[in-house]
Amino acid sequence: MPTTHPTTNLYDQPIGDAMPQWTARPLPTPGPLPGRFCRLEPLDVARHADDLFAAYSQAPDGRDWTYMPVGPFATLADYRAHAAQAAVAPGFLHYAVIDLRTGRAVGTLALMRMDPANGVIEVGFVAFSPLLKRTPISTEAQFLLMQYAFDGLGYRRFEWKCDSLNAPSMAAARRLGFQFEGIFRQAVVYKARNRDTAWYSILDTEWPVLRSAFTQWLAASNFDAQGQQRQSLTHLRSLSV
Repeated sequence: MPTTHPTTNLYDQPIGDAMPQWTARPLPTPGPLPGRFCRLEPLDVARHADDLFAAYSQAPDGRDWTYMPVGPFATLADYRAHAAQAAVAPGFLHYAVIDLRTGRAVGTLALMRMDPANGVIEVGFVAFSPLLKRTPISTEAQFLLMQYAFDGLGYRRFEWKCDSLNAPSMAAARRLGFQFEGIFRQAVVYKARNRDTAWYSILDTEWPVLRSAFTQWLAASNFDAQGQQRQSLTHLRSLSV
């Protein structure tokens, strides 16, 4: 393969690609993000908290909250207090995931660590209930945020970070098309313990292939009469490369 030569400056030093047309991106604004299986709505205690607590209560134990900085929540009052804080937390835009079949909130996730000057944003605080996990909704909810960040706002980098011991989260990042970038050692202290943080990202140059794969995976034709997928997201992504 031909060798790619980096751009150099007047001192013959290699430098990054020029971006003379780049301007800061807008911050995300609260509003619904509609999909085929679900709708994302800005988290609202009055509309969503009771449904969310009921959905989370379907879990047999508190293991879903092990790698979260909050939870588990023993009572509805505890969860409502958390949701009230999350809904107005500076620098976060928490969404409730609404199952379109039932009209009920079944999980949450958030846009956070927003860096509009550099076009970088992160998805985090992913708290999916048993009513949402391993359903098309869980994939579509992530797709809707990616689509908003890249196509709606013009960001150039979409991040995913998690505890490096959180194997399910790392597997989910890979399935969704995030690229592993490394481990930040002793990056966070939460729940009175250390966290080494695994970093993942999707770039705007990678998004067209991922968008095509997501669109094909979410299409009605990709599910049989029992709602089982015909082709996996990983397979469809490989076909789009």
